Amino acid sequence: MSEDSSTPEATDATPPAVTGATPSAAAGATPPGPQPEPIRFFGTTWVDHRGGLTGYGARRAGVAAGSLLAAAAGCFVLRFAYEGMAVASVGTFVNFLVLIMFSICSAIAFRRTWEGFTRRHDPASQSSMRGLMTIGFVGALLAHFFRALTEAPGEKLHREEYEEACEQYAKRTSRRTGNPSRKKKRKP
Repeated sequence: MSEDSSTPEATDATPPAVTGATPSAAAGATPPGPQPEPIRFFGTTWVDHRGGLTGYGARRAGVAAGSLLAAAAGCFVLRFAYEGMAVASVGTFVNFLVLIMFSICSAIAFRRTWEGFTRRHDPASQSSMRGLMTIGFVGALLAHFFRALTEAPGEKLHREEYEEACEQYAKRTSRRTGNPSRKKKRKP
């Protein structure tokens, strides 16, 4: 979640935006407060997709179809690899081990990707699981397919974080209204 509290870089000569400015005050200025984090293939259309003008439904259908096609293509490539091992006569035991390895890695990748749509994983565990997720890419693609049938993958997590950031921003700004030097001093 990004918030409009960034300062311009040293090379930028423009003054920072006024915090209380409205979007119409400056052309192209972002409104104050938290900004929604874009989701891959969806941008920020997940924030308000009820209007129908954002193409949200078509994007979801495209992501679902694309991930299913990519998973099918991945299975097709894995089939060629399996046939290549059969031609090389590596043995039934090795073929069985490779099949089990891809199945287990795909199942773990599916579950981890599915959980990643509702909560963030810590960076250390993400980097340690990168190899396993690469081997189980079919499971990750299938998780994207099934999630895209109901919502944009990761939309629930992004929406919760965005709404929480908006609530916190509203609380912070409501406390800062008025001039603090004009406060009535309480008599002891």
